[in-house]
Amino acid sequence: MPKFMFVYHGGKAPEDPAEVEKVMAAWNAWYGSMGDALVDGGGPAGLSKTVSAEGVADNGGPNPVSGLTIVEAADQDAAVEMAKGCPMVLDGTGSVEVAEILQM
Repeated sequence: MPKFMFVYHGGKAPEDPAEVEKVMAAWNAWYGSMGDALVDGGGPAGLSKTVSAEGVADNGGPNPVSGLTIVEAADQDAAVEMAKGCPMVLDGTGSVEVAEILQM
């Protein structure tokens, strides 16, 4: 079955322990809803650097990556349907880029 990466953009870090618990519960519920399709829950990303022929830029440009997850799905449309349940999408604080991991 094809694998897809969910690359997260945006979101916000919880500011207090109660909010951390609430956010983690939402993510764990979403991961649980995917069952065996969840290959690797990945996690949040730290500050990034973009490396190009022009040099190295801090913070990943205008829309930096904030995390990554890997799932299995029948096709990209099925993976997109899974991504729609992402807590960042549901609360409007971020987006999910869905791309197939091609086997070479």
